[in-house]
Formats: sequence, C-alpha cells, structure tokens
Amino acid sequence: MNNAIAAKIPAEITLEHSTTDVTVSKRLPGDLAMWFFILAELTVFAILFIGFAVAEQLNIDMFNEGKAQLHQISGLINTLTLITSSFFVALALTKMHQGFGKQAAQLLVIAKLIACIYIGVKVWEYLSLFEQGIDIETNTFFTLYFMITFFHLMHVLLGMVILVFVTLKAAKNEYNDSNISGFESGASYWHMVDLLWIILFPLIYII
Repeated sequence: MNNAIAAKIPAEITLEHSTTDVTVSKRLPGDLAMWFFILAELTVFAILFIGFAVAEQLNIDMFNEGKAQLHQISGLINTLTLITSSFFVALALTKMHQGFGKQAAQLLVIAKLIACIYIGVKVWEYLSLFEQGIDIETNTFFTLYFMITFFHLMHVLLGMVILVFVTLKAAKNEYNDSNISGFESGASYWHMVDLLWIILFPLIYII
C-alpha cells in the first residue's frame, strides 16, 4: 500500500505542475487595452469586408473588370512583405523573452525596413492607377478599393510608429520578464495588420 501511495503522489504533483504550465502558456500577451483596440479595429474591417462582398454581388461585372485592372503581382509582393515582416517581429519577441533586448531591437529594425517595401509598392500602385485616370470616384469598386486599402495603409503606418517606440525601449533594455507587455502589445498589433492584409488581398485582388 505504501508503494501505491508513493506512486500516486508524484503523479498528482506532475499533474498539478502540468496544469500550471498550461495556465501560464495561455496568458494573453500584451495589455488588455491593446486587445480591446485590436478587437475594435477588426470589427471595423469586418464591416468593410462585408460591405465590399455585398457590393460585389450587386455589381459582379463591374467588380470583375476592376480587379482585372489591379496589379496582382504588387498585391502578392505586399502579402509576402508583411508576412516576412511579421516573422521578424515574432523572432524579436522570442529574443525579448530570452532577455536579449538589443538583438530584439535589431530584428524589429529589419521588420520595419521590410515594411517600407509594402509602403513603396502601395504608393506605386496608387500612382499607376491615377496615371490611368482611375481614382476613388471612378466607380463603386474603386471607391471601396481605395477606401479599404488606404485605411489599411494608415494602420501599417501606425504599426510602424508603434514598432519604432518599442524598438527604442528594447535597445535601452527597458523590458524584462515582469515588464514585457508593451513589447507584446506592439507585436500583437503588427500581427493584426498582417492578418488583415492576408484577408484583404484575395478578397479585393483575386476572388
């Protein structure tokens, strides 16, 4: 009987330890206020996406013609750009959790430089359309196209400002295990920007 009790105690301890680990791993990264902000932004974009989809069903030929005038390659480049940028932000967060603030800052600089490619390509795409005489007043498709993509571009710019702030603090080693929520919040916002484009690209450019 003693052997049975002895065998049971480590099992219970292991189970309790495992449960604790699971609880820790499920901690919401970043500040709660940032997650409320992200949820609000996702709600706005969801409304825009639904509006775009409904308008497309009412004007299928117009939307097909509009999509044919877009530069799908530039959209693909921007998709790969934001995914790559988010990858470096994720690497930076990993380094930050390991206590390597300066390395995390360097990775964030790379992420921002890659994001600059997105901005450059998007501006070029706008200018290319303007040269063809296409603008926000051309038709319903391009009204929604410019509205949604420009709104997303503003979020990219805001995300870069947030990353600059986070980078400066990381470079000064101002983050630690008990004070890393600011870094996590910035990373979470940037991943949201990436996720929105992954939805936006096929919706507006391809489907």
